[in-house]
Amino acid sequence: MAMHSIQTVWRKNNIFDTEIDGHKITIDLAEEAGGNDEGPRPKRLLLIAAAGCTGLDVVEIVRKMRIDLKSFDIRIDAEMSEEHPKQYTSLKVIYEFEGDNLPKEKLERACKLSFDNYCGVLAMYKKAVPVTCEVVIKNS
Repeated sequence: MAMHSIQTVWRKNNIFDTEIDGHKITIDLAEEAGGNDEGPRPKRLLLIAAAGCTGLDVVEIVRKMRIDLKSFDIRIDAEMSEEHPKQYTSLKVIYEFEGDNLPKEKLERACKLSFDNYCGVLAMYKKAVPVTCEVVIKNS
């Protein structure tokens, strides 16, 4: 079984640094929450991980389908609980494509393959909260 391991180091105040694959990530709180705003908040990094994971899948699938995209964005709308521990209670992944004469069925299939079969981050989320998706295609 493969294992991933990270080490996060407290720098000062509410600032923590982690090095992943040779890249430094700093997390912090907003100034109004007692931080220095030197990095993103931890929960939002979870959303970035989900968007990046599914996005990488979709790009690879679309490339194999020989679809030429002008742009591709992933937005995740996440509802959060009001009480502590504050956590996401649902997620909606919105895949947004732009291009000329894009094949809707193929793009929907690419997204569905990632959403249902390949994205490990979304698979973990689905064990904890409801996760839905939508595909939006804009003609350029």
